[in-house]
Amino acid sequence: MSLKTVFTDSSDWGCDMQGRDVARRNTITRRGFMRNGALALVGTSVIPSFLTRSIYAEMTTAAANKKKLVVIFQRGACDGLNVVVPYAEKNYYAMRPTIGIKPNEVLDLDGFFGLHPAMAPLKPLYDQGHLAVVHAAGSPDTTRSHFDAQDYMESGTPGVKVTPDGWLNRALQVETLNGKLSPFRAVALGTQVPRTLQGKIPAVAVANLQDFSVAGRGPTTSPISNAFQAMYDESSDAMLHGTGQETFEAVKMLKAADPAHYTPASGANYPNTPFGNSLKQIAQLLKANLGVEAAFSDIGGWDTHQNQGAASGQLANRLKEFSSSIAAFWQDMGQDSENITLVTMSEFGRTARQNGTGGTDHGHANVMFVLGGQVRGGKVYGKWPGLDNDQLNEGRDLTVTTDFRRVLGEAAYKTLGSRSLDVVFPGAQVSPAHFLNFV
Repeated sequence: MSLKTVFTDSSDWGCDMQGRDVARRNTITRRGFMRNGALALVGTSVIPSFLTRSIYAEMTTAAANKKKLVVIFQRGACDGLNVVVPYAEKNYYAMRPTIGIKPNEVLDLDGFFGLHPAMAPLKPLYDQGHLAVVHAAGSPDTTRSHFDAQDYMESGTPGVKVTPDGWLNRALQVETLNGKLSPFRAVALGTQVPRTLQGKIPAVAVANLQDFSVAGRGPTTSPISNAFQAMYDESSDAMLHGTGQETFEAVKMLKAADPAHYTPASGANYPNTPFGNSLKQIAQLLKANLGVEAAFSDIGGWDTHQNQGAASGQLANRLKEFSSSIAAFWQDMGQDSENITLVTMSEFGRTARQNGTGGTDHGHANVMFVLGGQVRGGKVYGKWPGLDNDQLNEGRDLTVTTDFRRVLGEAAYKTLGSRSLDVVFPGAQVSPAHFLNFV
């Protein structure tokens, strides 16, 4: 397996819909010493600022309170109407004659809504009051472009394409500081830092925890350690030499978690899939007490234009992986789950009516989930707009009644302690007065 460590300036990044790096003016070829690999560090300078700060930096409110926010992005536009089914709406079945989830198949939540049967792993968490549902949530921007909609939701600025950073990075920027920071404060599972976490706060992207090794620890060293050591020894760059030891210390912190021998808690059965493995690694990072405050993962495959299926099929398979992974993560965290808030999002929903190929097309409002030890779950939040023909957005979609920024803003405010929400979501007028109070 090939590995890499990349030091970049986040302001010079551009991404396509899958998050691929398409422009990096400040890449330093001598320092970008390995390709296609395991660790990416993104900050505001070529060498991330956490590597040049004093070890006696400042601690955030979230770190002091041991609070952690986990964000999951469902890329491809999930069909919220078949995830949390409004089975008491007669028009739902009229518009979805072959892909609608039958009343006797849904997992009833409140007599009106029910979960898709493939979401069974999450039903106990709802019943226990840990899982909240926010329906008819989404962006006020009406784009049906995956690229634009994902960018707007990750930047937190719908309709604005020039926002330089992500909403979660800004949420970390406005925390109260009063102690020591960790280099693993913001972590994403993947090959590079997502739009959501790009910005002034350094963020770490980890493709696979088992790819890490540190010189002098164990009988062998990994390619990443050897390559960095060689570059560090040969370099005459004062900045690079001055931060080399701190870099090794950061990697040692991660390696101390012993990724190769991690055993999830009893009953935590993660699917052996990329998303299942990413949540297992997030659990490992959180349980290792490395100072993680915000973690990000994503899962694709939600663009069901054809052969979507109903209680079984394409969407059901994706939902089974999604819900099983989250349920395993919750079980794995054990008592630590009391300090965790997990929130899910997707760029937009899908059309209320099925199309001619047994699927659904790009829509508008969707459903979000919020899971946590402090969450007031067991309830479907938000104003339901209805599915009558005259209630649909543009005559075709579920109408947005809850701006997604209200959900993310409340999660950031109450979990991370991000008080300046006008900075996190400029122009959105998100404030405690507008919270849904699910936490």
